[in-house]
Amino acid sequence: MKITDVLSKIHISKIRLRDNTATVSLGHSQQISYAYNDQLSSTHSFGLGTWHAVTLKKMNDQWIVWKEWYLDPLEENPSMIAKGMPSPPPHRPVLKDGKNYKRKQAVAYANKYAGIAWRVNDNVRYNAKYKNYNNLGGDCTNFASQALGDQAEGGGLPMKGAWRYHFPKGGTRTWVQTDAFKNFILYSGYGKRIATESFSKLVEKTETHPHGSIGELAAGDLIAHVMHNDVDHFSIVTGFDQRGYPLVNSHTADRFQAPFDLGWDNKTKYILIHIRD
Repeated sequence: MKITDVLSKIHISKIRLRDNTATVSLGHSQQISYAYNDQLSSTHSFGLGTWHAVTLKKMNDQWIVWKEWYLDPLEENPSMIAKGMPSPPPHRPVLKDGKNYKRKQAVAYANKYAGIAWRVNDNVRYNAKYKNYNNLGGDCTNFASQALGDQAEGGGLPMKGAWRYHFPKGGTRTWVQTDAFKNFILYSGYGKRIATESFSKLVEKTETHPHGSIGELAAGDLIAHVMHNDVDHFSIVTGFDQRGYPLVNSHTADRFQAPFDLGWDNKTKYILIHIRD
């Protein structure tokens, strides 16, 4: 694989000055394009977005970065990247809304509200009617819940049991917390576990899964990223690249149609969850 192009934008949202100290809140949007070595004429572009809190100090008439906080979506050890490549099925189902789950609409929601990740429509960031949990432990599960459950624009799955959002107060633990959300989706009947494996196992061809268990994913399904036996992150599948690699959208960090394992390594396990239509 070869990176063919990278574009970058900075969005400054707030600056506070006090004496010789400045605090800056900003977002960094990136568009990264890649192609496979034997298919260089066909590229895929994905978006990343990170929020930064920067402290600057003025010293000797120059502003110096004193502190910076952000979550790096590309922080991984290259020697620990998992080996293997999905073998996509020859035909994937047409993306459409089902009887119970508006799959096409859920994907459209995830694309529209992908935060500051670089994408075609850069005018919409987060859905303002929902609370932003970036500074409260992360917004990934809140975003996945929205994509599945928003009645106006999302997948339209009815809130039930402990899985609820109370406007304008915020979401329940099951709505915003990774493990609680995973348990609800699987035990409520809304979702079905396809597999829980490392990357190399997910792409392995078996009699049960001739294209690997990863080949069972459809746009609108979920992927839980597991570290140290705990679900660390949730993303929603929004499509597939030219080789059938699953692409995902998420918050914290913001991703738009990015390779699903980007920023993770061979110690990560993935729970593939099919949402029942």
